[in-house]
Amino acid sequence: MPHPCKVLLVSTYELGHQPLGLASPAAWLRRDGFEVSFRDTAIHALREGDYRDVEIAAFHVPMHTATRLAISLLKRLRASGSTARVVFYGLYAPVNRDYLRALGVDAVIGGEYEAALLAYCRAVRDGKNGEMPPPISLERLDFLVPDRRGLPPLERYARLCLPGGEERITGYTEASRGCRHQCRHCPVVPVYGGKFRILPREIIMADIRQQVEAGARHITFGDPDFLNGPGHAIPLVETLHREFPALSYDVTIKVEHLLKHQRYLAVLKDSGCALITSAVESLDDRLLGIFNKNHSVADFHQAVDLCDAHQLPLNPTFVAFTPWTTLEGYRDLLKNLAELNLIDSISPVQLAIRLLIPEGSHLLRLPETQAVIGPFEPELLGYPWRHPDLRMDQLCQNLMEMIPPASEAGKSRRDIFEAVWEKTHKSLGEEHPLPKPRRGPSRTEVPYLNEPWYC
Repeated sequence: MPHPCKVLLVSTYELGHQPLGLASPAAWLRRDGFEVSFRDTAIHALREGDYRDVEIAAFHVPMHTATRLAISLLKRLRASGSTARVVFYGLYAPVNRDYLRALGVDAVIGGEYEAALLAYCRAVRDGKNGEMPPPISLERLDFLVPDRRGLPPLERYARLCLPGGEERITGYTEASRGCRHQCRHCPVVPVYGGKFRILPREIIMADIRQQVEAGARHITFGDPDFLNGPGHAIPLVETLHREFPALSYDVTIKVEHLLKHQRYLAVLKDSGCALITSAVESLDDRLLGIFNKNHSVADFHQAVDLCDAHQLPLNPTFVAFTPWTTLEGYRDLLKNLAELNLIDSISPVQLAIRLLIPEGSHLLRLPETQAVIGPFEPELLGYPWRHPDLRMDQLCQNLMEMIPPASEAGKSRRDIFEAVWEKTHKSLGEEHPLPKPRRGPSRTEVPYLNEPWYC
């Protein structure tokens, strides 16, 4: 009997979660007789022995940071003399196709990648070179239950931290992929183009069951927007709560959908939703228009009120530094967050996130973007830009140097926010005390996942 073809699936960074991006294709490959091994380099470093005898090394690249880390590993693999075929798959693979192929990547797959990855691996196993798989596949797949055997245990990953000091081991799954919307800065848009794909409820529940058996007491739904299809999502969480009434979960929902589907907020609360993340991005209506977010600052205020009324903690995320953000505008962002009593609800790194403009970004279609960017830099995986006000770039750099060490030192979100407030006002040559909240009770403790949000 011939030796099975060996495939190494590699993850570099998936926001602190056990990588579904390895477990899902593993189910397809193992069912077809492939010998699959894993390496999650966020937990264990990649060693030469991991890829010495493999025929195919496939790197999952769902984010910018993950892609840059994977490229550094690719260079090591190629320098070692390994003859393994290399695949990059995931959201950031097709938009970086030309650069990845120039680095020696054999196949690039994005979108609904499982079937295309299996087809490529079969071709390698059977000695057929054939045509490369299409860089983007949006075919509707018959999904399998992810195969998590061999991944690091869930306790090695991010946890949900609750008021009072309780921590919950956290699993991760997805109810859908892609997104109906076309926010210009979003990396989902160049791949899915306004389409989204639903995963079958029985597959999702089976995946959650195996994670609960492995110790999960909380589940993160990683959908770009959980309410893209409320007719699918709401019955799912009702089913989840009936089977696991003590299990909590968190979701990501657009401001637009929080308002449009506000009738479902009570269902989310009653079924165990512990946290809602929302990519607010800016508290400047002009910037929201550039990003095509389809909500206003006033809409965000309304969403905050709605979540408060339903006792659903809201975790807003931001792109704090853009070529169009003024120093006064950044100061006003901080002022708004303080007045809305959201200081304790925001991961400090959100105050320093700088806009990335990757290849394929719909921002590139705007004259406002073309006026500020430089030529594409492959090593950056994006188009560089400098702010016309040098104080903004200096402030961003100062905050990125200050915030991660402060977080690691155990400083509170409020302490870090106050330091950011002070640095911002120094940049403006001003001194102003932090404003008191004008709304709501004090939120000194809110649930959060103990993994900073990067991209």
